[in-house]
Amino acid sequence: MQMFGKFLSRWWWIFVIGFGLASCRTVSFYSQAAKGQWEIYSQSRPIDSVLADAGTPEKLRKKLELVQELRTYARDTLRLPAEGQYDCYCDLHRAHVVWVVFAAPEFSVEAKTWWYPLVGSLKYRGFFDEEAAQKEADALRKRGLEVYVGGVDAYSTLGWFRDPVLNTFVYRSDAEIAELLFHELTHQRLYLSGDTDFNEAFATAVGEEGARRWLKSKGREKELRTYEAETGLYREFIHLVLETRERLRTIYGESTGEGMKDRKAKEMTSLRTQADALTRKWGGVFSLDRWFATPVNNARLNTLATYYDLVPGFERLLMECDGDLEKFCQRVESMKRLSNDERKALLMQPCESRQ
Repeated sequence: MQMFGKFLSRWWWIFVIGFGLASCRTVSFYSQAAKGQWEIYSQSRPIDSVLADAGTPEKLRKKLELVQELRTYARDTLRLPAEGQYDCYCDLHRAHVVWVVFAAPEFSVEAKTWWYPLVGSLKYRGFFDEEAAQKEADALRKRGLEVYVGGVDAYSTLGWFRDPVLNTFVYRSDAEIAELLFHELTHQRLYLSGDTDFNEAFATAVGEEGARRWLKSKGREKELRTYEAETGLYREFIHLVLETRERLRTIYGESTGEGMKDRKAKEMTSLRTQADALTRKWGGVFSLDRWFATPVNNARLNTLATYYDLVPGFERLLMECDGDLEKFCQRVESMKRLSNDERKALLMQPCESRQ
């Protein structure tokens, strides 16, 4: 009951702020958010209780034992704030925990943003109900925006609540679970209001590095090689996406009318062709077909830009810290005093130009 009391007091504060913001759409959004969050916490069970239950399937039992091991590694080795996090399990009986809406103009790569109490401006809007997400997407399309709706398997409440392990991600590979948990716990160590790109890239860099170190510490070299290979493929693909996005930025600034539409269509076709070549280069072991199952538009391109645009900068910073994660995190935390643009400029600089 103590956990739920803490939940209610903190969530109620966010809920009151939300109601003070104005429109019926705002009230509806915060209402579904409160309902969805309550569903998660009311259905959560302590992992120790799930493990002690004779009816718990063996596959789930092993994954929850893995989570406990990863929490310890995150706390003791990566020095992430794991205490009280991911020590419960919740089966939502659905494939995704939330559905996230991204939007951008037809001829711009600049993402639409939404403002939220306590966390500031974000480049996405999350819904616990897929139908509600699709309604939001339809409303945005009527305003002439390009939209992408994607299911999300995990998210962090940034330490406001005790985040549970969910059925939506617990059956991933061990390396993927490690990366995901380390990513989300990184948000709880540092999260800067209104700077989505910085927050997600920082958590991505720590999550991936943490997963590598954990696999290596366990002597799971084969899995480490597989993880590195898959990460390598996606890094190359993300590079293609970011290059495409920058070319589109130029096109949108130079072209008009049908000429702009034609050049945009050619860039999207070229991206698919290059992705197919990349899959062949990596021996066809990992496929990018799933990413192209949904039509690609400016909003879809932004989903990767948000997570990876600044990752190389964080990785260079980690190298400058001689691989010392604690020193690295302290350096990152020192950027809090800078503006969003100043942080981005610093991270985009080559190593030799940094002070």
